[in-house]
Amino acid sequence: MKKLSAIMMLAIFLVSSVSAQGIKDLMKKGTKKDSTNKSVFDKVLGKTTSTGSGLSNDDIIGGLKEALRIGTDSSSKKLSKLDGFFGDAAIKILMPAEAQKVEKTLRSVGMGKLVDKAVLSMNRAAEDAASGVGNIFWNAITQMSIGDGLQILKGGDFAATNYLKKMTTAELTEKFRPVIQGSLTKLDATKYWNDVFTTYNKFSREQVNTDLTAYVTEKALAGLFYNISLEEQKIRKDPAAQVTGILKKVFGGQ
Repeated sequence: MKKLSAIMMLAIFLVSSVSAQGIKDLMKKGTKKDSTNKSVFDKVLGKTTSTGSGLSNDDIIGGLKEALRIGTDSSSKKLSKLDGFFGDAAIKILMPAEAQKVEKTLRSVGMGKLVDKAVLSMNRAAEDAASGVGNIFWNAITQMSIGDGLQILKGGDFAATNYLKKMTTAELTEKFRPVIQGSLTKLDATKYWNDVFTTYNKFSREQVNTDLTAYVTEKALAGLFYNISLEEQKIRKDPAAQVTGILKKVFGGQ
């Protein structure tokens, strides 16, 4: 009996020693710092509570949504005004490169006013299409995941714009095209374009795309995203553009 008791006591001692050593080893591994000066425990806790920068996931998503909301709203309002495209040299829609030879010829024979009218009509069509895109942008903004938010926050100056471009281009193209088509038709730009360049293509090796609507749609979207990217950069870099508390919290420390 005494022998059995002694054996049991020895077994309990060994198990306790192993368990204690195992826990000790686990704690040692858990608190050991890596090259980023963070332990395993730090990383696990960081993933569930914040990004490690003092910002919660809710902060990040909220700040990015606010930045995109302000950027898209400001850009669409600006570009949908009269001369929003036509008056901005950076995004003004000009004749495509393959049509510039034709433009030069037309101007040289006194048809400059017709060319000017065509250019103006393309920009007016883009201005028409720039309004009423808020719902498309907002739907994409609300779908933003925590993973998207973290990538955007630590991305380049235009990471949020690039996210939005990826998420909305197909739907925006679908919405822009009929609006631009209607505007170009109303201004007789489509008819003029087709007449001139269909004739030109018969005699030239360098063919001009006669789908004016597709060209203007592409340029209108490029101009819209260009303006959104400027708004994003401003919010990231300029404290004066961080007009709400959440923007200051998320972007102020960058």
